[in-house]
Amino acid sequence: MKKTILLTTLTLTLATSLFAQPNMQTGDGAKENFPKDSKGKELFKQKCVACHILGKPIEMSKLVAPPLNGIMRHLKMNYSDKDKAVAFIKDYAINPSPSKAICMPKKIKHFGLMPSQKGAVTPKELEKIATWMFDNYPKKGFHGMGHGHGMNR
Repeated sequence: MKKTILLTTLTLTLATSLFAQPNMQTGDGAKENFPKDSKGKELFKQKCVACHILGKPIEMSKLVAPPLNGIMRHLKMNYSDKDKAVAFIKDYAINPSPSKAICMPKKIKHFGLMPSQKGAVTPKELEKIATWMFDNYPKKGFHGMGHGHGMNR
């Protein structure tokens, strides 16, 4: 009986972890898994992935916010220093404004301004998420669809 309960528990745990971890289908049929490295990854899955996808979008019309690769490409064009980039993400997530935005103006026109995440995420969580984002994105070989407006902050 104990073996049956243990086996059932292990099976359910494995199934939950396999199916609960989002994968993003990319345009070329490959799957993009979350990098395995930090609490930031888990927090991103909980707090951010509903809007910001990790892979290449299959259908542009279904996007509700810019994909993470594009965000991080523009962020690193403007903030190559990790500490400054993390500080920017933490500030922008809580206090977004058009004057602070690093994406191309047409993206704000298309998606609208990111809503404030105040109350949805703590400063400690934002620190972990932002650090994970900087360390893992954009993915190697990502060039984006636009040309950006790098302000070199």
